[in-house]
Amino acid sequence: MSARGVSAQACTQTVGEGTGVLFKLVAFSVSLGIVPIASYFASEKYIWNGNSTFAAITAVVAANVVLVAYIVSSLRDDQAERKAAKPSESRKDR
Repeated sequence: MSARGVSAQACTQTVGEGTGVLFKLVAFSVSLGIVPIASYFASEKYIWNGNSTFAAITAVVAANVVLVAYIVSSLRDDQAERKAAKPSESRKDR
């Protein structure tokens, strides 16, 4: 298939399909900004009793948890998309 055909198919993507991806990106971006900061201050005050080093480690772990969750979510969406795009094999095709 030519490059024009691929770009034409990409342009015909409906708005409904793109909004879910955009919403997920915005949600994870906001989470990446809020969760580590909130976990830092909450853990510094309530868990570590003012020890900022351990609170910073907690914030780094929280940021990595959000990133891993985004990666796993993206991989699951990609697998579901590939499964939907893959034509099912029928008895005729065998």
